[in-house]
Amino acid sequence: MTFSPRPAFITFTGVDDASLLPGMQALSARFPIEWGVLIDPDQEDRPLFPGRTLRLSIQTSAMRLSAHICGTAARAIVEGRDPGLDLRGFARVQLNHSRHGSDERALRNSHAFGVERNVRVALQCQAAFPSDERVDWLYDVSFGTGTMPDDWPAIASGHPLCGYSGGIGPANVAELLTKFPVAGGAPFWIDMESGVRTEGRFDLQKCAAVCELAFGRDGA
Repeated sequence: MTFSPRPAFITFTGVDDASLLPGMQALSARFPIEWGVLIDPDQEDRPLFPGRTLRLSIQTSAMRLSAHICGTAARAIVEGRDPGLDLRGFARVQLNHSRHGSDERALRNSHAFGVERNVRVALQCQAAFPSDERVDWLYDVSFGTGTMPDDWPAIASGHPLCGYSGGIGPANVAELLTKFPVAGGAPFWIDMESGVRTEGRFDLQKCAAVCELAFGRDGA
């Protein structure tokens, strides 16, 4: 029998429709889900980037949330500046920026940003997972395009919390969970954005299908 490690949680990124909130809350009651909210002041109210009213509704919904900060706001943080964002309700902050996560200055500034706001910060990497425990690490070579990498980096026992993204969805999540090189007992998460959209719209049915495949119909 092939061993399939279960993720600690699944992040579904890109919710941008207020009508989905009741369904999101219902799924959150069944499965360990983190909802990723894309934030970029320059792109508010565009697809994937909820405007302030919807974002506030999500932030006050008592669900597990992560703020995925992009654009000039993300660059400000890694450069040590405060972009002035309202991050109430978010337990984690993922910084989507072009500077490589192993850059010491960017890492130090990102960690300090999280400490000051009592949130955990996640950074992206495009190679082996760094061992630095100041932040969580997401392997991401797709950047929201749904492109699956050729190989997945290993997660060793004792590593900081690490995650996988890129081309994951209901059609392949069960198979991928047998292939991720995760040491026994090492915590990890999976993140998906394009894989849970249908014709450009966030699709809760796909989210539910992924959860059932990863955790079973009755949840983790």
